Amino acid sequence: MNTIPARLDHLVLATPDLAATVADFTRRTGVAPAPGGVHIGRGTRNFLVSLGGTAYLEIIGPDPEQPEPVGPRPFDVDAVSRARTVTWAISPPDLDAAVTTARSRGYDPGDIHPMSRRTPDGTLLAWRLTDGDTQHPSGLVPFLIDWGTARHPSASGLPSTPLLAVSARAPDPDEIRRRLATLDTELPVTEGPVGLTFTVDTPRGPVTFD
Repeated sequence: MNTIPARLDHLVLATPDLAATVADFTRRTGVAPAPGGVHIGRGTRNFLVSLGGTAYLEIIGPDPEQPEPVGPRPFDVDAVSRARTVTWAISPPDLDAAVTTARSRGYDPGDIHPMSRRTPDGTLLAWRLTDGDTQHPSGLVPFLIDWGTARHPSASGLPSTPLLAVSARAPDPDEIRRRLATLDTELPVTEGPVGLTFTVDTPRGPVTFD
């Protein structure tokens, strides 16, 4: 099995302290993540790193310059006690068709919602994405994303740490593999406590994050 998932769009590293996690990533890899933007009304902001090709890493955490959001921050940012890889996204050729196909195969990837953020230069970046696996929210099954006519984050000259591998652990690996198959993607999954791990190539050698 390929250790880099088919149609990978990005990995999500959530943290309770964005500045500290960005500093730690820079220290460990020798590569400084670039500011991504602000999720207005959601209480978060992010930093980005290219993973090679059209894939990238999103480091997301609370935005101290925004008021407390009405609802929970995305990607369990309010629940994590340390920086942790919480989920990943794939970009199918046709988002609506991919959702319909997955449902016909017995898996519901969730409803499709519009999202947006402001980039550092003030540009509004808009996209659509699915809720993800709401019945079993382990983060191991990816959510689906469609950037439409927006400029993909990987095309904005991001600093790069090429992705070497992604893997997961789950109490029931076969169940995760079945759900991945409905989305026409795959991921190496071994038995164990729920977790996502990825390794990147850096000026300081391979570095692994979980």
